[in-house]
Amino acid sequence: MDPPGYNCFVDRDRMDAAVQDLGPKELSCTEPQELKQLARQGYWARSYALRGKVYQRLIRDIPCRTVTPDASVYSDIVGKIVGKHSSSSLPLPEFVDNTQVPSYCLNARGEDAVRKILLCIANQFPDVSFCPALPAVVALLLHYSTDEAQCFENACRILACNDPSRKLVDQSFLAFESSCMTFGDLVNKYCQAAHKLMVAVSEDVLQVYADWQRWLFGELPLGHFARVFDVFLVEGYKVLYRVALAILKFFHKVRAGQPLESDSVKQDIRTFVRDIAKTVSPEKLLEKAFAIRLFSRKEIQLLQMANEKALKQKGITVKQKRQFVHLAVHAENFHSEIVSVKEMRDIWSWVPERFALCQPLLLFSSLQHGYSLTRFYFQCEGHEPTLLLIKTTQKEVCGAYLSTDWSERNKFGGKVGFFGTGECFVFRLQPEVQRYEWVVIKHPELTKPVSLEAAAAPSPLGRPTSSDPADRLSPFLSARHFNLPSKTESMFMAGGNDCLIVGGGGGQALYIDGDLNRGRTGHCDTFNNQPLCSENFLIAAVEAWGFQDPDTQ
Repeated sequence: MDPPGYNCFVDRDRMDAAVQDLGPKELSCTEPQELKQLARQGYWARSYALRGKVYQRLIRDIPCRTVTPDASVYSDIVGKIVGKHSSSSLPLPEFVDNTQVPSYCLNARGEDAVRKILLCIANQFPDVSFCPALPAVVALLLHYSTDEAQCFENACRILACNDPSRKLVDQSFLAFESSCMTFGDLVNKYCQAAHKLMVAVSEDVLQVYADWQRWLFGELPLGHFARVFDVFLVEGYKVLYRVALAILKFFHKVRAGQPLESDSVKQDIRTFVRDIAKTVSPEKLLEKAFAIRLFSRKEIQLLQMANEKALKQKGITVKQKRQFVHLAVHAENFHSEIVSVKEMRDIWSWVPERFALCQPLLLFSSLQHGYSLTRFYFQCEGHEPTLLLIKTTQKEVCGAYLSTDWSERNKFGGKVGFFGTGECFVFRLQPEVQRYEWVVIKHPELTKPVSLEAAAAPSPLGRPTSSDPADRLSPFLSARHFNLPSKTESMFMAGGNDCLIVGGGGGQALYIDGDLNRGRTGHCDTFNNQPLCSENFLIAAVEAWGFQDPDTQ
């Protein structure tokens, strides 16, 4: 068999060891669904020549801005930008954030070409302010380009994609940071064992998750990254979340029983990814990634928008030093009659990322404000989300994270009606820790997502419509986004004058009477939970906590 036709940018000796050219030479498929299956199966992965043809075709079909720089633009500007200097002596654009160009079996000429292309992209895309993934994308594309100009054009088309439903790469710090937060939220829901380990060994778990794109765009070996990129070009950004979650699952499986140090876990994951070929093949990685039953692309988009909005409200739109998340619960300032500092930090690790940097604010304490549900509502209204903590007379501790302002109960005209979103969850801390999330998260087969357009709806409280797209959409994991078999799977929270309820359908996860004296707990359809404590209990203490932005103290 003839050796693959590598271009002049590739180190042939290293490539011959890394890639075998054994696959088919042509691709006749045009149906999107069939193309998706072929990408996942690696149809063109075994043919260097065919992969190059497929990349050109897929990138050519990306819908782009009317004016998108092409190969002729590169030919016109490269001499002016690089001049007579060696491109290796020129600094990389600021938007790569000190990211190194991965070698990916490129020779010196190839690595030099990547730098030139990045400098020319910076010249043509002044609006791209933060894009650390781009060096890896350009380095891979260079393999399958006839020359630098073609590689430049292909990279420009990826950046210039103007389909709002088809996000490809983050191009600003705001987009990048909200992606990191979204990844953290997904880890919290889909990799709970790994998340628990990260929280236990990391001073700042957000710092670990902020590295997720580096795992893919830089640390993954060429063969693994190319397989991810095959599917990414067909299916888009959601694939990246899937693969990063799979990496974390494999890391946890390999390292769970071994000691991890807080100051090295970030580097440990990078090293694991760099050496992943020793334990996980590209096909096993993708198999694990697609076994994760992730939210719909449109639901993830809502979560991303919510995270972007939270960052904007905090004024975080450019890179700045992160706060350590464990500092959100200050040992010296925190006091609860129900939970310890450590227990509160554990709970804080479960909440959505956009609230994780907030600090706990005591809104209601039965020992301070009295055993009155009316007073509970009065203290909590205007705060969203809230955390409910209950301690029984048997010293059992349980509670709930509640996504929605308790004032929503008023729209039911005095009757008990359910509201809230699928971000609600219930938990117990004593005698043992257990968290129960919305049943749809673990069993997505119960529902089919509704279109994102159908999620755009007037506020139920008749509030004026904002110009911010995130405000025009109902919240992330709103029940209206899903075709549920019955209402019992979306009975998140309810409140009347005589009782407070969390979770419904076939029973209630928590029921508390109007005197905050007695309660009961049992299985419910919404959270598919076991009883959170003794099924009928007497209450020793109730607390409600809000989430306070440190900047507003």
